[in-house]
Amino acid sequence: MNTRVAVLGTGRMGSAIVRRLAETGIEPVVWNRTRSRAENLHLGTVVATPADAVAEADVVITSLTGPDALRATFYGPSGALAAAHEKTFVEMSTVGPNVLLELAPLVAGTGSNLVDAPLVGAPPVVLRGTALILAGGELSEVERIRPVLQRLGELRHVGPFGSGARLKLVANSMLAVLVLSAAELEVAGRAAGLDPTATFEVLTRLVPSLEVRRAGFLEDRDEPPLFALRDLLKDLDLALSLFHSVNANVPITTLTREWVGEAAAEHGDLDISAVIRRYAEGEPQGA
Repeated sequence: MNTRVAVLGTGRMGSAIVRRLAETGIEPVVWNRTRSRAENLHLGTVVATPADAVAEADVVITSLTGPDALRATFYGPSGALAAAHEKTFVEMSTVGPNVLLELAPLVAGTGSNLVDAPLVGAPPVVLRGTALILAGGELSEVERIRPVLQRLGELRHVGPFGSGARLKLVANSMLAVLVLSAAELEVAGRAAGLDPTATFEVLTRLVPSLEVRRAGFLEDRDEPPLFALRDLLKDLDLALSLFHSVNANVPITTLTREWVGEAAAEHGDLDISAVIRRYAEGEPQGA
């Protein structure tokens, strides 16, 4: 295809996006705040600034760590907005809806469009092209970028602008609840004299997505992280901010955030499977 694509951000998810696009025939323009991380991919064309990347692209995908990183990438003389003119921006991070509502009029003022389309699925899922993409925005804009996004997985239009960002917070909250519950039951099963592998296999029968965290649950190997605890904590804070703003009753999510926060304080750089250490290390279990 002739569409030129830029990817801003080459963390775990951004790197997977770059690799998947390259494997499917798109050689993207790539930018990362730490340039060496982008260069280490040995894919696409690495540029010095977000503006440089945007200037060379028709579609610009952002995959960044949070709202502040997104703002830093868009604003300033070398930011993405400086070169935005009749571009399509696709925000694939987990940043919540507020920063998107802030950016939307600025993007529109350049004659460009902004679609929120976060990914559901770990980096290996993206590399297989089987992620779920939750797109919010005008249906016509979503369909226009389908040829690019469908290379990453199943593209689903979930509503008006901001719907994808809100739904991603629901999804990651569910992930947090499931992983924490699985960790609790895995350790409880051991205490009840059950074989840990047998317990885990029952849990994965009920929640198949747990399988990618087998090493963390059974072998105490939580590195390299697919999804770091500190990032899950950030997402839960964004989710609770959203839920509280609409007076949603979310006591389980609130308690999950408390436990994830305690685990992240000790093991923030490890994969989210490290929540099991919160139980296995003999911490109080009724807090």
